[in-house]
Amino acid sequence: MNSFLLDGAEIPFEPGQTVIQAALAAGHYIPHLCYHPEFVPHGSCKLCTVRADGRPTAACTLPAQAGLKVESETEELNDLRRTLVQMLFAEGNHFCPSCEKSGNCVLQALGYDLGVMTAGFRHFFLDRPVDASHPDILLDFNRCVLCKLCVRASEEVDGKGVFSLAGRGIQRRLIVSAESGRLADTDIAVTDKAVEVCPVGVILRKRVGFRVPIGRRRFDARPISAQALEDAPRKPEHKHE
Repeated sequence: MNSFLLDGAEIPFEPGQTVIQAALAAGHYIPHLCYHPEFVPHGSCKLCTVRADGRPTAACTLPAQAGLKVESETEELNDLRRTLVQMLFAEGNHFCPSCEKSGNCVLQALGYDLGVMTAGFRHFFLDRPVDASHPDILLDFNRCVLCKLCVRASEEVDGKGVFSLAGRGIQRRLIVSAESGRLADTDIAVTDKAVEVCPVGVILRKRVGFRVPIGRRRFDARPISAQALEDAPRKPEHKHE
């Protein structure tokens, strides 16, 4: 099996794996937000940026190569990641103490893990109306980080195409793919993959928000770096007779 170096540690990889896939499978965490092990990476958030042979690149889209020297856990890169997290907080209305997703939110957990202690930027306070038209699902567009996971899940897994992105630059936003623009006028269901994959508090199931108290949620007890390693796909171990 071929290998590359990640912060001095030898990381084995299989043909077709990216740097982040191989790293997570080997038990080495690289911070990330838009990457999801069930979907082909597209490198939109840049939180997984590493230095590969001295050049910055997204670890989720970089094919693993034998002999590659990758740096991830450096103060320079973590400063960059902290800035990106601060920008994402500033671009949306992320008020963690009152958010139903608190404790289960990947963006919040990344902030804790990276030691983000200040806002860093003036908040935009975007005014995007909440869509409460569906009987079981609430949409808060103000929290969207444009990871596109719900778009891809709805298309590739659910086969429905409920969500899409519209606009360019600062005007880019998540929309509902219905003539009315209302979630109630789609065939989405609470069991859809698109509802499950949202890493922040955009897509919320109604009437279940605080059944698990804050303090007992996914990232409350253990940091996201530990959780991500547990979630990483690994080859099954072969038992010897």
